[in-house]
Amino acid sequence: MRQLITALASIFLLQSTAAYPQLTLDSCREKARANYPLIKQYGLIEKSAAYNLSSAGKGYLPQVSVSAKATYQSEVTEIPINIPGIPSFSMSKDQYQAITEVNQLIWDGGAIRSQKKVIQQSSGVEKQNLEVALYTLNERINQLFFGILLVQEQQKQNNLMREGWQTNIDRVTAWISNGVANQADLDAFKVELLRTAQRNTELVSMQKSYKQMLSAMTGEPIDDNTLLVRPETAITSNPSADNRRPELQLFEYQKNLLIGQRDAIYAANSPKIGMFVQAGYGKPGLNMFNNQFSPFAIGGARITWNISNYYSQKNNVSKLGLSGQQVDLQKDVFLYNSNLASIQQNNEIAKIRELISRDDEIIALRQGIRKSSEAKVANGTLSVSELIRDIQAEDMAKQDKSLHEMQLLISVYNLKNITNN
Repeated sequence: MRQLITALASIFLLQSTAAYPQLTLDSCREKARANYPLIKQYGLIEKSAAYNLSSAGKGYLPQVSVSAKATYQSEVTEIPINIPGIPSFSMSKDQYQAITEVNQLIWDGGAIRSQKKVIQQSSGVEKQNLEVALYTLNERINQLFFGILLVQEQQKQNNLMREGWQTNIDRVTAWISNGVANQADLDAFKVELLRTAQRNTELVSMQKSYKQMLSAMTGEPIDDNTLLVRPETAITSNPSADNRRPELQLFEYQKNLLIGQRDAIYAANSPKIGMFVQAGYGKPGLNMFNNQFSPFAIGGARITWNISNYYSQKNNVSKLGLSGQQVDLQKDVFLYNSNLASIQQNNEIAKIRELISRDDEIIALRQGIRKSSEAKVANGTLSVSELIRDIQAEDMAKQDKSLHEMQLLISVYNLKNITNN
């Protein structure tokens, strides 16, 4: 019957727990990322890149230009020779011309293709910069999430202490009636009970603040009914794991962008080949001996090559090379600092594991000392103040164990955050 009651109670407890909303560390990170205002920048970057690519692609479309001019000359071409049967000719000093020209690019040396590539690579750099900024949210979420779990553990210990002090108050009350203790001893325990109440007030306020901040970052309502799922303690760190931080991908994107910009310089300095058609109306037209307004048209092919760009090409390419060296240096510094942080965190994890291996033994010894002190007080061979000291020492040992276990979790996830593993 007792086993049946226990089983039913367990089922009821599981059902009650399942009814509460639950949050894991990973879900908090995902929600914080989705809720962060900067995430909207992704869409803006993509739209901007699409507009720029569309504008660059229009370079292959026919380019149309319209121009008009009117001039007056102080002197014009004349034919001063008199030829029998042919009237003398003199151009008008006022001349007019309106031209529409259509140019069609045939070959640009890969300039537009390089420009599109640079646009795409610039967009990639902007997105990865955003990814780096969003990754910093993980550390803040870790601090809040584990901060709440740590406070909850401290509340559990504080509640156990409160029950312990109340039990001892009941004992001392009985001892007073037997003449073993006095009112001062009872008051000493009541003081400790009041201190646990004060401590509980502090912990409740601290947990409320952490939950409000975590709620604001995730955009999810988090109250006393929300259960934060504690990550697996068995998760271990891998000191030899590869670094997969988004900063490393950013460095690669920056190098690729510099290569694309170098290729764009070479392409921009290449000759351009195109075709053109001009249609106009003017005085004179193409026939300079006709002083009347007349239409005209010209068509042909054109090659242009701005050789003067080669003056600065070497310097511009060299500047991009220096920028590439700076990116490599930044990457080396980042890996150096990450490696130092990993070494420090691995040593911290090893230290905490060693501390935890001693905690249970210390707690067992403290419990034995406390029980012995209770028996001595009951027999009148030990003062109540000494018993209080032993009770506090046992409580401190239990708190140390809870703190060490939480510190181990925090350190493991800090290491995971350092290498993004």
